[in-house]
Amino acid sequence: MTDFLLLAFIFLCAGVFSVPIAARLGLGSVLGYLIAGIVISPLLALIGVDVVAIQHFAEFGVVMMLFLVGLELEPKKLWEMRAKLLGLGGLQVLGTTALVTAAAWMLGQPPTIALAIGLVLALSSTAIVLQTLNEKGLMKSDGGQSSFSVLLFQDIAVIPMLALIPLLAMPELMDIGSTADVAHADASHASDGHGDDHSDDHGGGHGAQMSLVDGLNGWQTAIVTLAAIGTVGLVGAMLTGPVFRFIAVAKLRELFVATALLMIVGTALLMTLVGLSPALGTFLAGVVLANSEYRHELESDIDPFRGMLLGLFFMTVGAGINFALLFDNVGTILALTIGLIAIKMGVLFVLGTLFGLRGSDRWLFGLGLAQAGEFGFVLLSFTVANSVIPSVIADQLLLVVALSMLLTPALFIFYDRVVAPALTRTEEREADEIVEHGDIIIAGHGRVGGIVNRILRMQGYETTVIDYSSSQLDMLRTFGLHVHYGDATRPDLLNAAGIQDAKLFVIAIDGREQITELARYANHNWPHLKIVARAVDRNHVYELWAVGCRDIIRDTFDSSVRMGRTALEALGLSREEADARTAEFNKRDRQSMIDLADAYDINVPAHQNPTYVARVRAMVEELEQELTQKSDATENATEGEISDAAASAKG
Repeated sequence: MTDFLLLAFIFLCAGVFSVPIAARLGLGSVLGYLIAGIVISPLLALIGVDVVAIQHFAEFGVVMMLFLVGLELEPKKLWEMRAKLLGLGGLQVLGTTALVTAAAWMLGQPPTIALAIGLVLALSSTAIVLQTLNEKGLMKSDGGQSSFSVLLFQDIAVIPMLALIPLLAMPELMDIGSTADVAHADASHASDGHGDDHSDDHGGGHGAQMSLVDGLNGWQTAIVTLAAIGTVGLVGAMLTGPVFRFIAVAKLRELFVATALLMIVGTALLMTLVGLSPALGTFLAGVVLANSEYRHELESDIDPFRGMLLGLFFMTVGAGINFALLFDNVGTILALTIGLIAIKMGVLFVLGTLFGLRGSDRWLFGLGLAQAGEFGFVLLSFTVANSVIPSVIADQLLLVVALSMLLTPALFIFYDRVVAPALTRTEEREADEIVEHGDIIIAGHGRVGGIVNRILRMQGYETTVIDYSSSQLDMLRTFGLHVHYGDATRPDLLNAAGIQDAKLFVIAIDGREQITELARYANHNWPHLKIVARAVDRNHVYELWAVGCRDIIRDTFDSSVRMGRTALEALGLSREEADARTAEFNKRDRQSMIDLADAYDINVPAHQNPTYVARVRAMVEELEQELTQKSDATENATEGEISDAAASAKG
């Protein structure tokens, strides 16, 4: 028990301290977990921890992650992905396998070993890539969806790889390398922890693992496999609802969590028993449940476990790096790692171009999938167990897999800070020539400016709209709207729009500082101009007031007031009472904004401004006194009504 608690304490400390630091430095949580694993690896070695045994357990986080991904995909959407899934994913696996095999053969490896190396290194890291894409909000992009298609195909491809690899066995080639090298490699392999038992945990070994397909011929195995997949679909579609409704009777949150975990573990177990990837099985289960009424319940129940197990998995990857072997062969390992990344990037870049990816999406696709994957650990152990790849080579390849995964967050950082800013920047183009001038100029045609423009045009007013989004304006022009490309903060463009003769200037652009500076500039140069400005919050209202703007609209104020009115109605007030009270609140809020505006200092935080704080406290005390008086008046009125009723009863 003490050993377990100590181990849990070490991993939790490593994650809790390293990940926030990595996130603050902009490195991402994945790299934080990997670094944490590297830092604690000497301590784990000192106390004799079997890192790979922990990694077997933590890999279940990948299974959970694919289940959650499946919940986001309806079967119809998955069918729509078939071209990318089969075409893009299939060509990536075949192309990468061919090039890596050729490279290994040119480096002196026999054809069978070279092919096995190509198969192992063709896969990418589902855990790292999907986690990073979701964290960065890139999953819905074209590059993210293409990456997901390839990763899904790779998970499927593991199954035929496990069937093909034993056919490549060449026991006579297992003596490659000198006796000393083999002895050194065996020692390193043992210290690294990636032993032959790794394959057994994934349905690939030939140990005493339970299986429903052992001893069956090809067609019998196929029938059992299809029956297992059908069972997953049937149970998911037919029994999930009744089971959750039954569990709901107990009204215990932990039972919902236990039931969700039961579904995941049961599906993974069934897939393993028929020789399929548990990750693939749970993904299919997620797809089946994508339209379920309990989809969000399942997501909320599983997500915390998924996050913790993935974090543990990444730490075991960092802790499992064999630094002794790495330092002895640092030049070779680095060269192989960089060569692998270059080969995979080349294949992905070509395929991305063929399948219509452009600009930053193509780079995201190429950089994101350039590493080897966690299934590489599984397949390498499997190849050693089946006498396909000598352990001396497998040990070096394990380092290549681990280092490529370790470098992946750095590739994403390179994408974020170098590639994306250069390629996603709006294409430079000359500002449109504005010939027709209206009395109303609207700067920004997004979710705020667009509605303002529609209201004004419906009343017959002519507007001059300026927006800096080229793609947005091109889309609007297809609907016949008169809009102009350009930066509304540029004085020359404002002059071209006829601001000197305009009556109204609506500022609806994004960016707090840009709105304030534009309001300041317009008010200073055209005092006659009526300015209506968008404010992002209460403090921004004060800033706009300070630069001379008097018509200021907070983004969410009106919708929040309406929500408050609905809340009062839900508490039993009539619609008329709720309207009256929200109108009173609106009036008081507007008056307080005016009263406090002069005390607000844009250079000092509000809570550090004594004049502002004193006025707020005075307003709060005044409001409390008023509420007390109203409460007393209500109580007296109620007592009077009771006395009148009693007197009437006596009479």
